[in-house]
Amino acid sequence: MQKQIPVGIDDMAFYAPSLYLPIETLAVERDLEYVKLNKGLGLTHMAIPDAHEDAATMAANAAAALIDKNDLDPRTIGRIYLGTESALDGAKPTATYVLTMLRDRYRDRYGADCFRNCDVVDLTFACVGGVDALHNTLDWARGDAERLGIVITSDFAKYELASTGEYTQGAGAVAMSVKSHPRLLVINDIIGVGTKGVHDFYKPKRKAEKSQIIAEVLRLANVQDVDIQSVLNNLPQNLEVTGILDDNDETLLLHKDTPVFEGQYSNQCYQERIAEAYRHFRQIAEQKEHFDEEENLLERWSRLIFHLPYAFHGKRIFSEIFMSEKQRADEWHSFTQENGLVVPHVDDFEENALYQKSYANFLRSITKTADYRAFVREKLEKAQRGSSLIGNMYACSIFMALMSTLESDLTEANDLDGAIFGFFGYGSGSKSKCFEAVLQPTWQEVTEKFGLFETLNKRTAIDYATYEDLHRGKRKDSVIAPKNEFAIKEVNAAGARYYRFV
Repeated sequence: MQKQIPVGIDDMAFYAPSLYLPIETLAVERDLEYVKLNKGLGLTHMAIPDAHEDAATMAANAAAALIDKNDLDPRTIGRIYLGTESALDGAKPTATYVLTMLRDRYRDRYGADCFRNCDVVDLTFACVGGVDALHNTLDWARGDAERLGIVITSDFAKYELASTGEYTQGAGAVAMSVKSHPRLLVINDIIGVGTKGVHDFYKPKRKAEKSQIIAEVLRLANVQDVDIQSVLNNLPQNLEVTGILDDNDETLLLHKDTPVFEGQYSNQCYQERIAEAYRHFRQIAEQKEHFDEEENLLERWSRLIFHLPYAFHGKRIFSEIFMSEKQRADEWHSFTQENGLVVPHVDDFEENALYQKSYANFLRSITKTADYRAFVREKLEKAQRGSSLIGNMYACSIFMALMSTLESDLTEANDLDGAIFGFFGYGSGSKSKCFEAVLQPTWQEVTEKFGLFETLNKRTAIDYATYEDLHRGKRKDSVIAPKNEFAIKEVNAAGARYYRFV
């Protein structure tokens, strides 16, 4: 058989908004205990997009940073695939806005057609869409050693004000160049998948009856004794649409950037999917003799890179797989004995709900053992650092965890040449992907140009009132005027969006 071309991530760049809200400020406003948010979840700062920013500008800024520092010729970039759940249109890909911005930025140097033959598309599956874009592009790159693609993830994790998800918010973008013989990571094609259709988190098209809207307006205007049906009868009966209520559809569809979600159920789905993906990954790897049945992945993987909806989520959710690897290595009995752990059995409970609660508490008790804490310090902790300073980035979170890990290891002068990293992506709805990558000998010279923590330390804190105005969309002018970045120029009445580079 022909030897497969090694492909992977050659370089990475990121963009984070210049504004952040200190979690302590939000805690005071919401009467929450900051210690629980900080020490319990790992939250410190929440990145907030300015008035001139959206998913497209953040993606374009990250892509431009990647192109500039690698002096890439846009004419050689065969595709730009975007993973996002913050799409700006129901049909027109956000990636086309990114492409237009990049073309306008580089046209003087490379010509107006410099991106004419570049394939672009959005991939959406909640927070795992960026992993999907990466895997798709890796397969494409394996087909020709000369191919160069860019994968971008860009999102604003926005929740309703005062909701239980509000304090996990964040925003930003990560761009990656994908090619053969990469300088940073080689990613093999063994991918474990766990998928199940659920409603743990989603952004539906919500319906509103015209009569509901009229009734609410009349109530707010303190107008009584009005027959709503008579108002509806006054709507034009022709097919021409000149307003909002005379839309031809009987009901109006409303889209909101904020999700419908159930936090505890989503955590359960996350844990179940990554366990399924992990087992699937092991099964494929063993069948292909990638490693044998005795391989201990806790030892094989020097670092673990998770999708992090909040900084400490990975270490909270991994205990079941930790247990599985201990059992496989015949270390489980001694581990439970040393730590006084008693595994609950379903037959000992009259109701399944009681067993599930006991089992969840048991898994939580694993995370409190000295062995598990040492495992977290070595394998997971460095990924948490970037997340703590930005918040949830949805599709970007797993790649920010990777950048955070690499830059932290570089700073600490850790020798990781040839190290294998394990990855766990997750997207609500729900799907997980488990895969691994090998760190290349040139990883240090690539990583030293990330500038991650230096950039994050230069951002500007905002007060609560400014945050709420930006969240509500009330503030139209920028808190910090854009400079050396892409910005929204105009959104016209039809919803078409236009951008500029400042």
